Amino acid sequence: MADLDTLDMLSKLTAEGCSLGDAITIAAELSQAGKPAVADQVYKIWARFNPEHPQLCVALFNRSVLQSALGDNAGAAASLEQALARNPDFMPAYVNLGGLQERAGLHELAVATWEAGANRPAQINGMAANYVFTCLKQIARLLGDIHQPARAEMALQRAADLDPAAMDVIGQLVATRLSQCKWPALVPSERLSRETLLRGVNPLSIAAYTDDPLLLLAAASAFIAREAKTTPDQVRADRRDAPIDLTGRRPRIGYISSDLRDHAVGYLMAELFEVHDREKVEVFAYYCGPESSDGLNTRIRAAAEHFIDIRPMTDDEAAQRIVDDGIDILVDVNGHTRDARTAVFARRPAPVLVNWLGYPGTMGSDYHHYIIADPWIIPEEMERYYSEAVRRIPCYQPNDRRRKVQAECPTRAEAGLPEDAFVFCCFNGTQKITPHVFDRWMEILRRTPGSVLWLLDSNPEANARLRDSAEAQGVDRTRLIFAPKLQNAYHLARYRLADLFLDTTPYGAHTTASDALWMAVPVLTWSGRSFASRVCGSLVRSAGTPELVVDTGAAYVEKAVELGADREKAKALRATLEANRDTCVLFDMDLLATSLETLYGEMIAEHQAGQRPSPDLTNLDVYLSVGLELDEDRREMQAVEDYEGLYRAALARRHLVRAVPVDNRVWTLDARQTTV
Repeated sequence: MADLDTLDMLSKLTAEGCSLGDAITIAAELSQAGKPAVADQVYKIWARFNPEHPQLCVALFNRSVLQSALGDNAGAAASLEQALARNPDFMPAYVNLGGLQERAGLHELAVATWEAGANRPAQINGMAANYVFTCLKQIARLLGDIHQPARAEMALQRAADLDPAAMDVIGQLVATRLSQCKWPALVPSERLSRETLLRGVNPLSIAAYTDDPLLLLAAASAFIAREAKTTPDQVRADRRDAPIDLTGRRPRIGYISSDLRDHAVGYLMAELFEVHDREKVEVFAYYCGPESSDGLNTRIRAAAEHFIDIRPMTDDEAAQRIVDDGIDILVDVNGHTRDARTAVFARRPAPVLVNWLGYPGTMGSDYHHYIIADPWIIPEEMERYYSEAVRRIPCYQPNDRRRKVQAECPTRAEAGLPEDAFVFCCFNGTQKITPHVFDRWMEILRRTPGSVLWLLDSNPEANARLRDSAEAQGVDRTRLIFAPKLQNAYHLARYRLADLFLDTTPYGAHTTASDALWMAVPVLTWSGRSFASRVCGSLVRSAGTPELVVDTGAAYVEKAVELGADREKAKALRATLEANRDTCVLFDMDLLATSLETLYGEMIAEHQAGQRPSPDLTNLDVYLSVGLELDEDRREMQAVEDYEGLYRAALARRHLVRAVPVDNRVWTLDARQTTV
């Protein structure tokens, strides 16, 4: 028998004149009382008694939200479809319906729903513009996730034209063009200037776009101010000045990462958690990535002394958890990469904050105190390109000596390679291939008869675009061969088929270089000025083949041609790598762990002595304005000899209009007195 409250509710809902507002109030009270299923029935009953109500679509929409929360996604989708049938201009329904269809795995249907929403309004203004913009962003996100970048780019272009101030959309737009090898990556439009496009680019994409460490520093600082905004009220867990007393305990080291799974960073870090000395440090791994139970994630969970999943936590909650754990040093293993929790660091939950491994560059924040590198990646004269204090270990990048390699190596024929060809390869992501790099590759192929270039398969459009570009430069398009993506153990095995790995620049090979060197494939690289352009040089040197690290683009071409013509010399390099593998610095994980532990001790000592460094952000807004004006599409910045002179001259011109204070980078007191 129904209770009196239920009878009273039914009486109100079925009474003539019961407004939608009344139904919303009743449903809200029931939801707050923990009765969402009953609240769902409120809308169902009201809709049945008000089938011609002009706002029926709102009731159906509200019901769909409750149905979705109750796990009835099919019912929620049906309610939204009814809402749109009643009112095709009810924009919120398109957004939510597409989301439900995506969750059901109906990707093309979801895209079609969002496209219908984006194309619906006769006039795109006010709230309609917001909903159109949301639909376009959803289209782009989903198409990006299912590896359809060309279609994603069209949605992003429309969204960016609609809102040129949407920096996240602009960043995705440029990143999508980079991934497709669409050159130039920055294409101004009526509403988007080149400067606006570059301002919106994520620092990670800028690292692939140009070797300009001053622009990277300034852009990182602007990005972090925009993306990790933190109010004074949110810095409740502030431990920046907390004392570190190690009496009776080990230093507590926390690593935050979204990539402790089947990911490049996961492959690099897995063994580190196994070899950290538990007598010296207490390690906490804070995971903030997608839900995962793959082999690497499982392995890291087992190896880390403490593994804490902070995915469901807010930034405040995650910061408080780190405070409660009493972390002494918190290491940012994401930096400016996907799913980063930079705002947690902004809350200063530990006395010492460190930038390492996940992002190859400076954070540009006022709270990351240190960046960990090595002597090659950041030599002393390049420290001025970083906001953090630079600390070094022998080789910056960890590796996994337990990585699985399929025992059977495929034949060249099975891999689609000519049996007798000299095989140049590059398994870097396509976003790292610049027109300057590609031009050098084509010169190498033209000058090395009987050679091919083996690249990682990206998508059909990008593959065709690269082959078209090769043909335009007089290289037979069939000499570009694309390797399909394979499970990692099989991918590593096929490396043996390559003769020489040709690195990209300015964003070079990192994990891919380690893979090649582990499989004894020589790697040729040109180190520039920026962090991302110097990592590969560090790895190659640490593997024992420093002669393959060159300092000009011309030297890169000549060395590749030399090795392509002298296969015995290439084989000798392979033999060197094979002989060095078990003893070289690159794969000495015990050395790396010990070096990190020593470094952490030094950082703690500096904090205890009141000597913890403060990030230097002086003049970064001015450096950003200079960097945005330099035409990096026409000029390869890495090849510019007087790089700092470009900035110094631009700063001098600005100083004539408005005084630019001196800094510790290129606008020093001596520089100002000399140039002004």
